[in-house]
Amino acid sequence: MAEKLLFVTGKLAEKSLHKVLQDIQTPSDKNPKPPQFKYRVEQVGVSVAALMTPDLIARRLKNTHDAKKMIVPGLCQGDLSQLHRQYGIPVERGPKDLKDLPQYFGQNGLEPDLSQYSVQIFAEIVDAPDLSVDAILEKALHFQAQGANVIDLGCLPNKPFSHLKDSIHALKALGLKVSVDSMRADDLLLAGKSGADYLLSLTEKTLWIADEVEATPILIPAKPGNMPSLYRAIEHCLKRNKPFFADAILDPIHFGLADSIVRYHKLRKKYPQIQIIMGIGNLTELTDADTTGINAILFGLISELNIQAVLATSVSLHAVNAIAEADNARRVMYRAKLDDRLPRGYSNGLLGLHDRKPFPYNASEVADFAAQIKDPSFRIMVSESCVHVYNRDGLLQDIDPFVFYPNLGVQNDASHAFYLGVELARAQIAWQLKKRYVQDETLDWGVSSASQNLDGRKSHREASLKEKRQEKKIIKNNKNDI
Repeated sequence: MAEKLLFVTGKLAEKSLHKVLQDIQTPSDKNPKPPQFKYRVEQVGVSVAALMTPDLIARRLKNTHDAKKMIVPGLCQGDLSQLHRQYGIPVERGPKDLKDLPQYFGQNGLEPDLSQYSVQIFAEIVDAPDLSVDAILEKALHFQAQGANVIDLGCLPNKPFSHLKDSIHALKALGLKVSVDSMRADDLLLAGKSGADYLLSLTEKTLWIADEVEATPILIPAKPGNMPSLYRAIEHCLKRNKPFFADAILDPIHFGLADSIVRYHKLRKKYPQIQIIMGIGNLTELTDADTTGINAILFGLISELNIQAVLATSVSLHAVNAIAEADNARRVMYRAKLDDRLPRGYSNGLLGLHDRKPFPYNASEVADFAAQIKDPSFRIMVSESCVHVYNRDGLLQDIDPFVFYPNLGVQNDASHAFYLGVELARAQIAWQLKKRYVQDETLDWGVSSASQNLDGRKSHREASLKEKRQEKKIIKNNKNDI
């Protein structure tokens, strides 16, 4: 039986919503078996659906008839549970733009499940010996929040780490898994005896440490590129049934990157069942390129090679979100591999600079919206051709905010002028970068996006209203004086 859905919307979107919902259920070459559902659209009397709130819907929506689920605009802010309690049916937010409803109803109408992954993230604190225990804990919790499973304490050459034991104990007390990375046997032995879960990086010459502690060793070649020495270390652990990870070492660009990828491929072919770890910082940190794309490519390789862990770093300012990007990439690649699909349509987390569908409306559709407006409030939209600003007085089209200003009539309204300046600057940037723009929303930079400050929008409206009341009061007083 087809599911019965109720879509709540505003005046301007009602016509477009009907068309999109009809198109979704129409078979096509790309979608020969579209989702089938019965639906009803309820327009609740506001012009812009994004300004809807659960309170407003609760006041204006009389009943849901036979609907089994209610879908409200994605930009509807507030707690939807009150609507569930009032109407007795599930209530969900749809996409932020109704043109994205086909994707919303993709994969049987469910959002992609990105809760699972198969790759563990070791997040390295590269300067741990120079930090206090409290500073190490602070950085560790930050990495954990970004998705790290293991906190790696990086030791520095010829630098004593007098508080190594205390640091391990403090991290373990917080329930964190800990690894220690050092080329000094004394550091690794102390780390293993202090409760570290993993030790980086052991060679065939230092494997005796693994026999003395419970920690899981991370094995590397005795010399760069010397795979036979790594194979001997692997065989040593296999004979003793000692758990381990093997690392063929990923080299930076122009210093052996291609050869190192081949090494990982050979390692997996030779040992199909062992656990492999890849250190990805040599690419994310040592390449002046946005780390979002680098992480996407790396985790595609990691997925194909069935690699179980990565050692990630976040040192350079351009790699400040590398851990979070790794977390997003591992989830997307896991899901896509499970679905036997290309890694498209799962998440916008790694689309930092561009969007796949930046302009949901063309100039003609924007003009249709503008023709329906009967109030003085400005709407801003972006199409492939330009930025559009419109209200009941007409439609303006350009790209440069400075060109718009003389024709907006807000020279004596500081609050409104400030607001329009901010929004038009966002719109211009979105047009230039081919990013999706939604009025009153910050631009979406994927995993790098800061959380939205909704209070700022509210305070602007309150300030604008206050300014208008004061202006009217002054005008009234002047008339009385006359």
